[in-house]
Amino acid sequence: MSAGTGRSGLLTLDTVVRLGRGARGGVRPAPRRLALPEGMTAPLGCDAVAVPARFGPLVMPRLPRVGCVFADETQWWWLVPSDSDYALEWPAPARYATGAIVLDTPRVPGLIHRPDGTVPYTPPIPLYLTLCRLTDTPPTWSRPVSA
Repeated sequence: MSAGTGRSGLLTLDTVVRLGRGARGGVRPAPRRLALPEGMTAPLGCDAVAVPARFGPLVMPRLPRVGCVFADETQWWWLVPSDSDYALEWPAPARYATGAIVLDTPRVPGLIHRPDGTVPYTPPIPLYLTLCRLTDTPPTWSRPVSA
């Protein structure tokens, strides 16, 4: 019996997972949660919207209120209330991160904006509309319905 196989000679689940990771080019960085700054609370839960860093400076001045924003060299993340993706398709290249879990980054992004008060959220609808405008994507509710 070879390593990674069970008594029946079949691959174990651990071996299949390791092989899958290897096929993607190695081990990916562990998922990380964006942490609320000290003194802030998230009474509505917390998700995040990520965009490529080139969009960050274009988004900030267009929002009526900016909540916590995190960034690294490649991405910016805005904290939004949980379920802010309900009935919305966030326009590419934006990515919605349930639970404010950051993937594919070697370290936790740094906080670059903290709002006044104790609530960390950027209002999701103005953020969504701003990203739609910047990506030339019609909002979900204004797209034609097909039968």
